[in-house]
Amino acid sequence: MSSKLSAPPQVTAIATVDYLKSAKNWVATDNLSEHSFTDIAYDSRKVTASCAFFCLPGEKTDGNKFIDDALKLGARVIITQSAPDQLKTAVLVPAPGDQSACSSSPPTIIRVKDARLALAQVAALLYDSPSDKLQLIGVTGTNGKTTTTHLVEHIFAEAGKKIGLIGTLGARTNIGHARTYIDTKHTTPQSSDLQKLLYDMVESSVDCVAMEVSSHALALDRVAQCNFSAVCLTNLTQDHLDFHKNMEHYFVSKRKLFEQLNESPQLNKIAVVNRDDEWSDRFIEAVKPGVKLVTYGWTNTADLYVEKANFDFSGTDLILGGVLGTVNLKLKLNGKFNVYNVMAALLLCANQGIAVAKCVDALENFEGVAGRFESVSASRSERQPLCLVDYAHTPDGLENVLKSARALVPTGGKLIAVFGCGGDRDVTKRPQMGRIAEQLADVVFVTSDNPRSEEPASIIESILSGINQKNKVTVEVDRAKAIELAVEKAGIDDILVVAGKGHETYQILRDRTIDFDDRLVVKTALNKRLSR
Repeated sequence: MSSKLSAPPQVTAIATVDYLKSAKNWVATDNLSEHSFTDIAYDSRKVTASCAFFCLPGEKTDGNKFIDDALKLGARVIITQSAPDQLKTAVLVPAPGDQSACSSSPPTIIRVKDARLALAQVAALLYDSPSDKLQLIGVTGTNGKTTTTHLVEHIFAEAGKKIGLIGTLGARTNIGHARTYIDTKHTTPQSSDLQKLLYDMVESSVDCVAMEVSSHALALDRVAQCNFSAVCLTNLTQDHLDFHKNMEHYFVSKRKLFEQLNESPQLNKIAVVNRDDEWSDRFIEAVKPGVKLVTYGWTNTADLYVEKANFDFSGTDLILGGVLGTVNLKLKLNGKFNVYNVMAALLLCANQGIAVAKCVDALENFEGVAGRFESVSASRSERQPLCLVDYAHTPDGLENVLKSARALVPTGGKLIAVFGCGGDRDVTKRPQMGRIAEQLADVVFVTSDNPRSEEPASIIESILSGINQKNKVTVEVDRAKAIELAVEKAGIDDILVVAGKGHETYQILRDRTIDFDDRLVVKTALNKRLSR
């Protein structure tokens, strides 16, 4: 983001209480004073004397345990949802001789009904509701969020607009020459970080922001106080059930994005829905009058639909019909799932003021997204198997990628799949992904993904429980070795798909995180193959 920002905004404790009262998220206040803050912290280790400290309830710990630490670092405004008796253990003034606090007066303690929601509300207050000052496009769905938002970013940039991007790969704008991503830690940042990020983008004169909106972010109110101009559902298939527990809760979380759009004060609001998704009717029902609804899909039951799609190694020849007239596209992207992403981006941009012709030009020169059906080659140009690296880590994602790859396999060639499943995540999808790989690939290598605290062998065993034809499966726990074996086994007419990690440049093990990039491992293996 631009470094030439105006002076940071400032909010007093009194204004904060008044705002929370008006938002009906206030319970009580102790020691109300003129204490002010210019920053927000929810991690006590990042507190400064200019911060208000929010005590967030967490899965593993409670932010109230760190009030003492925050006070010693100078925080004078504390916001919590704890009951009074839970606060009695907190040291409400610095210890004698502690010089780190910015004031000797007692801190203001503001008790709220919902601390996570208060974090979003106060951040929007501090940063003057930045989403009101730009076109905010939110894309949600199990798969396709990253590619769709990158397509939107590319179309707006090619149309001469200043655009920001927030998502799985990080955040960036197209202003200036350096278009590197800023690490945002989450697909959708924590609400105070998000409001600050949007504020910085507004200060940099950004016109529009394309943002991935995860189900976690919606369930945990990270995008509360964001006023969207447009939202999109790409699809809804099984994922994150370790968090949501069931598909209904997953759906309800996703639906909140459409409910927020209904309440947004932005003009010319639009909701875009994948009509082919089995949950589409329930999302469509959530769209209220006053919001324009458009759908896309493979058949003419949708507003934008496919008349013709031909796939080959060079990309996709595509003809679309429907509300935008006949649209002819020659894409560098491949795969049926990418056609869906293109249709979503086209509807979002065309309905946000970008001419269809400009959208087409931009879509045709779009090169793709890192780790999304990304082709990896050896250093030399000798004939070699086509190797594709993809982030697919859900049953639906793996199925889409393998089907798209299968369509490219030449006569006599085989489809080879290398994949694993992440540890400490939804365990029910593991056998499903094993079954999908068995059904769609000719040769399967099952390996580790990011095992985290789980034993890799245990994760693999769960994957194998969904596979009947064990004879077509090779198990290799070491991911690098599995990829090298697969590359070595592949014939020049074969297609190899390495799925699960995509753009990631690390692997999370039980006791450490190591450097690991599927693309580099594939390239090294291809070069080694050529040197044999």
